[in-house]
Amino acid sequence: MEDDAPVIYGLEFQARALSAQTAETDAIRFLVGTQSLKFDNQIHIIDFDDENNIINKNVLLHQAGEIWHIGASPADKAVLTTCYNKSESHCFLLSLALFSASLCTIFLLIISCDSRVVSCAAVWRMPSDWETGSHESPDDTAHNPQTLELLCHLNDSAHGNAACVLWEPMGDGKRVISLADNHALLWDLQESSTQAVVSNTATLEGKGQLKFTSGKWSPHHNCSQLATANDTAIRGWDLRTMSQIYCIENAHGQLVRDLDFNPNRQYYLASCGDDCKVKFWDVRNIQEPVKSLEEHSHWVWSVRYNHSHDQLVLTASSDSRLILSNMVSISSEPFGHLVDDEELSEGEDNHQDDKGKEPLKDSVVSTYEEHEDSVYAAEWSSADPWLFASLSYDGRLVINRVPRALKYRILL
Repeated sequence: MEDDAPVIYGLEFQARALSAQTAETDAIRFLVGTQSLKFDNQIHIIDFDDENNIINKNVLLHQAGEIWHIGASPADKAVLTTCYNKSESHCFLLSLALFSASLCTIFLLIISCDSRVVSCAAVWRMPSDWETGSHESPDDTAHNPQTLELLCHLNDSAHGNAACVLWEPMGDGKRVISLADNHALLWDLQESSTQAVVSNTATLEGKGQLKFTSGKWSPHHNCSQLATANDTAIRGWDLRTMSQIYCIENAHGQLVRDLDFNPNRQYYLASCGDDCKVKFWDVRNIQEPVKSLEEHSHWVWSVRYNHSHDQLVLTASSDSRLILSNMVSISSEPFGHLVDDEELSEGEDNHQDDKGKEPLKDSVVSTYEEHEDSVYAAEWSSADPWLFASLSYDGRLVINRVPRALKYRILL
């Protein structure tokens, strides 16, 4: 793939759910979920062949409803979760009227039907042969797609509508968290994920109808912490006690849309929101952000740290743009080599040798404008740390790479 040549894939339906296939570390693979009200929804499995610069696709049916969130198991590449909308209709008898006319008796039933949309979550398995048969004739999967196998539901009627499902980072694929209205539910997946049992819950309490909008399971602290967003606030939770450990009130001027933990610095968290800003926090000192960016001109829907080189940060917005930033000053390599949090907190006195070296400065590396609609999601590949994908609502998936000059500067 040439340095700045994007590869574009178009879906037939609108889409906003994107995930890298986390358990797949050899092939560059992404999962995309569609949103169609009229037709059966689909999950597109996108394989990118970077040697030949082409995309191979597989299509699986997701007949349960339109997909709002998708998550891939960190342990089993055939297992995934979705949050989806479905319509429910309830009909009930309002009254029964009885009329008698000469020899005839007439019954009049008055029935009312109420239809509502509910948000559900489920765990699915891909068909066992999805990977083998489709590449021989890729068009067949689009015209005769296979159907996902339902393993179990993650719905608890007492806890409202599901917003997202989070897999335990680097786990064995047996624990997930679902955020439903104002509840965080910790599930244990049993019997090869065919059964789900709620092992613990946390509830968001306060005035009004509080609802979680997004969350992120921290890969640090033995995976015992969770960060959630609701309205303009960001909260941290201890999963061992399901109690709140910090709260950043008014973290953004408007709704917080997404969160991500720095993979190398355990206390650092990124957030984005409807105020067009991206903010970076040290959760040990939540009075103000460590850094704030305002490069987008509309709501920012997604923020993602690179899994290996945490100075590289992707942000996606409904201004139709994807931005790659180089946040080196707050990364684990501010002087061009790995520095831990303890060293950084000691100040720069211990880095006299580094001052002779010109450090990289925080900057926007590149702005990608291949999309023509709101960009709802961006994800780094789990197989290639220099490659990423973005998805806009019109069903356009774009695959790009970190510019080669920056890649070599980071490596060398």
